Formats: sequence, C-alpha cells, structure tokens
Amino acid sequence: MHTGPLAGSQPLTKFIAGNARWLGAGALLTLLSSFGQTFFISIFAAEIQSAFDLSHGAWGGIYSLGTTASAVVMIWAGGLTDRFRARHLGAGVLMLLAAACLMMAANPFVWALPVVIFALRLTGQGMTSHIAIVAMARWFVATRGRALALASLGFSLGEALLPLSFVALMTVMDWRLLWVAAAIVALIGVPVLLSLLRTERTPQSMAEENASLGMRGLHWTRMQALRHPLFWFMFPALLGPSAFNTAFFFHQVHFAQVKGITHLSLVALFPVYTLCSIGFLIISGWALDRFGTARLLPFYQLPMVAAFTLFGLGQGIVPLIAGFFCLAMTTGANSTLPNAFWAEFYGTCHIGSIKAMAAAVMVLGSAIGPGITGVMIDAGVTLNVQYLGIAAYFIFTSAMVGLGIVRSRADRA
Repeated sequence: MHTGPLAGSQPLTKFIAGNARWLGAGALLTLLSSFGQTFFISIFAAEIQSAFDLSHGAWGGIYSLGTTASAVVMIWAGGLTDRFRARHLGAGVLMLLAAACLMMAANPFVWALPVVIFALRLTGQGMTSHIAIVAMARWFVATRGRALALASLGFSLGEALLPLSFVALMTVMDWRLLWVAAAIVALIGVPVLLSLLRTERTPQSMAEENASLGMRGLHWTRMQALRHPLFWFMFPALLGPSAFNTAFFFHQVHFAQVKGITHLSLVALFPVYTLCSIGFLIISGWALDRFGTARLLPFYQLPMVAAFTLFGLGQGIVPLIAGFFCLAMTTGANSTLPNAFWAEFYGTCHIGSIKAMAAAVMVLGSAIGPGITGVMIDAGVTLNVQYLGIAAYFIFTSAMVGLGIVRSRADRA
C-alpha cells in the first residue's frame, strides 16, 4: 500500500505511520505558531497594560494596528509558499518568530509595541501556521481532511498547555523572562523541522505531479479567485471566527472580572475547551473526506451563536463550560473545513497565493476584533452585551456561506 504524502484511503494508524514525518512537521509548526497567537499574547495583557500604562482601548488599538499591518504583509509573504520549500521557509520564519519573542522581552518603549505585535503576528499567527496548512493541503489529496486535522492538533496542544503553564509560571517569574523562554522553544523547533522535512519536495514539483483541480476543472489564480463571487460570500465567515475568537481570548482577564471569577479559574477551563476542539477537529476531518466541504461549510459556524449567547448571558462556571463546548465545535471544524475549501474549489497549483489572501482576511479579523471590543469596553458597552451582538453576526455568516455555495453549484458541476 502506498504510504507517501498522497496516500489514498487506509486505516488511520497506517496513515499516521506512513506519513508521520510530514504530519509531524505540520503539527510542530502549528504548535509553535502559538507564540504569535492571541490566546498566548493575551496571557500577558495585564502586565503589558501596566508596564506601558495602557487602557483596554489603547492596548486593543495597538494590537489592532500591529495585526493589521501583518495582514497586509501576509498578502505578499503568504505567496512565498508557492515558490520555496516548507523546510527552508519554515526554518527561516521560526528564527524570525524567536527574534520577535525577544523583542517583546526587551522592548521598553510604548511606541515600539505595535512593531513588536506586528512581528509576532506575522511570523506566528500568519506565516508559521500558513506554511503548515498550505503544505498539508498540497501534499495530501484523498486524505486532505485527516492530514489537516492531525497537523492542526498543534494548535490545540498549544491552547491546552501554554496558557495554564505560563499563567502559573508568571506567579514565580517575571513576564519578560517568559518571552525569552518562548524564543528558546521556537529556536529548538528549527533543527527539528529540518530533520522532519529532509526529504520534502519542492512546491513546483508537487503542483505538477500531484495537482488537484478546482471548479470548472481549472487551477485558479489568486486574481481569478478574487473575481469569483464565492470568495466574497465566504469573506464574513473568514473574518468572524478570527475576529471574535481573538477578541474573546484577548479580553480574557477582563472577562474573568466581569464574570466574577479569577483569571486562573478561567484559564483552567481552557484544557476542557481544547479537548473538545480536538474531538471536533478529528470529526470534521473525517466528515470532510467523506462528504466534502460544500455540504458542511454552511453549518459549521452555527455553534458560535450558542457559544457567545452563553458567554453573554451566563454567570458562573457551568454556562462557561457549555459556551466553551460550543466554541470548540466551530474551532475544531475551522481548522479543517475552510483550509480544505481553497484546494477543493480553486485547485492546488496556486493554493499558497490564494490561501495567503484568505489568511490576510483572517489576520485582519484578528486585528478588528480586539480593537472594536476594547473601544466599546472603554465606551461603557459591556462584554455581556457585545457577545449577544456577536452571536447574531454568526447567524449572518452562516446564511452568506450557504447562499454562496448554492450560487457556485454550476461551476462545481
């Protein structure tokens, strides 16, 4: 049985064993992207605001400025995955991520904080995760859903372990030293990645030898994808989870205060959320390979409606656990379905450039969410009220995706 990166249907254990090197590289990159993700940076929100004397709105504005700049650069940088090996590009980006972590540890100037955020977001949330996802979508075809799910376990592992451990470590260590530790971990990842991908092929050869066609039997370019209506029907759904998941975790310290619980009590629920998201990640990967993205996409954001309704109206631990469960349903599916969508609908030849545009939209969302919610908090609009509005937004995104899928049916025939 063929067990290379494009292996067909086979038992999960054999699939993992035959492709462990490539899957492990993807999981490593998604794990290390944590240092540029909001759930990690926001752990230090109170310390950063105190060190630089920032209000919720000012901190949110700085975060949005740096993140927006990284979204703009991602449009160009993401396309590098169509030109360079994941092995070399990934190693270079991890070194830049380590440098960004050291910048956060050493920076004494408030004016430089947007630059630090830009560097962390571009190298971490942006490029490190982008390289992993594009590689999985390109290297795997028949088993793309499973590959994306398994590689995305790195996101879940980071969400489960890093907040709880770093919040605990902050009680005995200075927060800036913890950023030095993050830089060291990122650097350790470089030789590990190079070892895992020592037999990796070039994007060009993979595109030519194992191409997967999109709608109309074509390989779509980025400009062709942008001119197709389906991209714009997907736009609110691309923006939403990134914007409002980011906002939720960004304001986690303030949210704990609003709900009358300690920050550590809230962070202690993160592993529950992560375990649930892992479960739905695996389920969505299996469902993707079985049913395809078109049947699943219109429904995967509906659990966000329930999640933010519970976060807005609930009080105490039990509603928070239920909210995290619903949030995990969409979070898990969001790691597979949208990423497979680009390859399935637009082909794999130019997937790096197309996915870069989508990644830029998602990074932009992660800039908008904290900024808007921070300003509204300063203006007196409570998170409880804001989260009910966010729940309504996800009803809208689901309707838009469903309409877009229906309208594109002729192109997929």
